[in-house]
Amino acid sequence: MAKLNNDNRKFLFEKYKKQIEIDPNLNRTVVSFQANKKENFYRWFKYKEGFSKRLIKYFLMKYHPSKGHILDPFAGVGSTLFSARELGWSTTGIELLPVGVFSFESRMASESVRLSNLKEEIDKFQSKFEVVENNVPRKINHIPITKSAFPEETENCLNRFLNYCDNIEDPNIKKLFEFSAFSILEEISYTRKDGQYLRWDHRANKSWGKTKFNKGKIYSFTESINKKFSQVYQDLQDGNGNDLFSQIEEKIVYEPSNILQGSSLELMPLFQDNLFDFVMTSPPYCNRYDYTRTYALELIFLGYNDEQIKQLRQEMLSCTVENKDKIEKLKKIYSKENKIKEFEKVISCYNSSEAMQEVNTVLNKLNELKMLNNSNIPRMVKNYFLEMAFIVFEMYRVLKHGGYSVMVNDNVRYGGQEIPVDLILTEFALKFGFNLEKIWTLPTGKGNSSQQMGNHGRSELRKCVYVWRKI
Repeated sequence: MAKLNNDNRKFLFEKYKKQIEIDPNLNRTVVSFQANKKENFYRWFKYKEGFSKRLIKYFLMKYHPSKGHILDPFAGVGSTLFSARELGWSTTGIELLPVGVFSFESRMASESVRLSNLKEEIDKFQSKFEVVENNVPRKINHIPITKSAFPEETENCLNRFLNYCDNIEDPNIKKLFEFSAFSILEEISYTRKDGQYLRWDHRANKSWGKTKFNKGKIYSFTESINKKFSQVYQDLQDGNGNDLFSQIEEKIVYEPSNILQGSSLELMPLFQDNLFDFVMTSPPYCNRYDYTRTYALELIFLGYNDEQIKQLRQEMLSCTVENKDKIEKLKKIYSKENKIKEFEKVISCYNSSEAMQEVNTVLNKLNELKMLNNSNIPRMVKNYFLEMAFIVFEMYRVLKHGGYSVMVNDNVRYGGQEIPVDLILTEFALKFGFNLEKIWTLPTGKGNSSQQMGNHGRSELRKCVYVWRKI
């Protein structure tokens, strides 16, 4: 096979290498959700796509110690918003996936719950809850990929619980009750979240390939929900057994937090110019992960049907091989806002990136040679970077002069070819007017998958935090 061209990517690396630096304060624990495990919210619901409170506060204090207004265009469960709010910032987030929005709203509800009322409602539930029949109006409605996810008795309990919640008068306690059940779906099911999909325990009697997977103990609904209630109740107390948030409110008045449900590609063009002092975010990585499948149980719990979930999948940033081109949709959005010149500027920026065009050419060539494990990878990568060009443009536009953008993202590799996400997005950012402050890298990068390691050897990919400033 002829050698695939890497000249433009090498040139980009040489251009920016002096501003690529290892930050010993960063590691995979701090950058990922791992550092949050002891925080109450992350003990309640394990959202692995979030980054840590320590990371957010570290960069805010490093680059903008004075209070301001922060935006997270991929807010997830609100890690940036809650962490910045503790420092006195005003916060705005955008999140497409209902899982994140529901989690954010539940965490907000926890701050308004009276501890004595919550305890009373938990005691009432534990003494009165029973599953007499499954003939209830509100039920989990499965989609094809979640069918038979729960043992029959567990699903009956879950359905009865949803209807029980409808009779709770306090809306904040009702939200916390529902969130408690939402948080245990994985442990009471036959499934486990495993990268790009749900992995099924052999006891579900589904096909499992070469080896049978056993996830270990599958908890009963009653055992799991009571354990979760105990955890939530304990975490909402201070060290003396008092109501945690009522004590805090006497000392601190938090700035309001706002989260908008929808696509950043559609909502960011509606913001006014120069609105925010800081942007901190971690977009979906260009790694084929489909969060609508990973969080399928949570989505059906929230009432989403198969058609709605498929629609969500298409609205997501193009990070899965199923995503279709959004360019005509974006053109309509910018035309409606009388911003067609801005639309054309982003397209021109994307097309003028020689490194980007090189990546597209190389992936198309690998596809022709049948060296990619999915023929839609070239389309996904092309659209991912095109959509991210619009996001980076909007981040620049909505930032005040002197404001910072901090983005967490990983480089990726397909068919043995490294795609320098950090350098290509930085190139876009500089063309729009940003100044590159630093590309901070973790001391240890991300290795090849086992499949790629066998074909291409062991080599690390940069895990990065890029810092851009609007000058």
